Amino acid sequence: MNAFPFPLHTAPKFLQSLNPNPSSSPHRSLFAAVGFASTSSGDAGLRFREKLLFLERDLGVDSSRVLSLNPDLRSAPLSSLRSVSSLLASFGLLPSDSARLLSLHPCLLTADPETSILPVFRFLLQQVGIPFADLRLSASRCPRLLLSSVPDLLLPSFTYLRRLGFVGAHRITARTTVLLISDAEQTFIPKLDFLQSLGFSYRETVKMILRSPSLLTYSIDKNFRPKVEFLIAEMGREILEMKEFPQYFAFSLEGRIKPRHKMLVERGFDASSLSLKEMLRVSDGEFQERLLDMRLRSIDPRL
Repeated sequence: MNAFPFPLHTAPKFLQSLNPNPSSSPHRSLFAAVGFASTSSGDAGLRFREKLLFLERDLGVDSSRVLSLNPDLRSAPLSSLRSVSSLLASFGLLPSDSARLLSLHPCLLTADPETSILPVFRFLLQQVGIPFADLRLSASRCPRLLLSSVPDLLLPSFTYLRRLGFVGAHRITARTTVLLISDAEQTFIPKLDFLQSLGFSYRETVKMILRSPSLLTYSIDKNFRPKVEFLIAEMGREILEMKEFPQYFAFSLEGRIKPRHKMLVERGFDASSLSLKEMLRVSDGEFQERLLDMRLRSIDPRL
């Protein structure tokens, strides 16, 4: 029984026209047309499978996850994915680095490497002065660098930080390039203003930041304010202690600051017994030993 809604010898003209050889049988023309569609669909499926294999096997990413986060990947040619992968490798990123970076930001897989990723690497090398060997560390520590616009964000932030004092011994390095993805007006200036509101001069505030650049990455409401309040209200310490030890803000309030202060008080010591640096920078074991030593000395000063 004929599976088509017309006799094969009377195939519609649009199917007959697909036959490049007019003298050939209309039967051949019809099957060629059907075969062409099947082959085209099969080729598309094969290309998509190749893309999935490349994502999973070569890039080491979860193809389902990155496709859901970046639907444009479905239509992106495999060659564009290879270009992104090759560019990252050419700047020293290991396969494991690229896998993590692309898993976090799948949009990079469909970015134009020449106009988006390459300018960032050039900026870090030529203007910031990051050594080539350290580019991998910069990208690994802050993948968002590769998503950022050089003229709109990275360059203005770099210019502001240099004016602030990040030059010479305090210059931006691979460990502090994370600062470049923050907007000066919205991020840096409000934090400087908050620290100055505590009583520090502008010069003192800048010195604190240069000693501990991560201060510019902390939230005012989630980090600065609660830690300042605990320092003054609960520990009874002077605000000036933070000038001597700005790294105070780097420690977890719930995970280290509160527990250490509680242990100090429970053993009969007040906050003045240890400086912030002495209380926070040592390991748990060293802190316990320090408390024991202080306890023994309080019993017998000769020890």
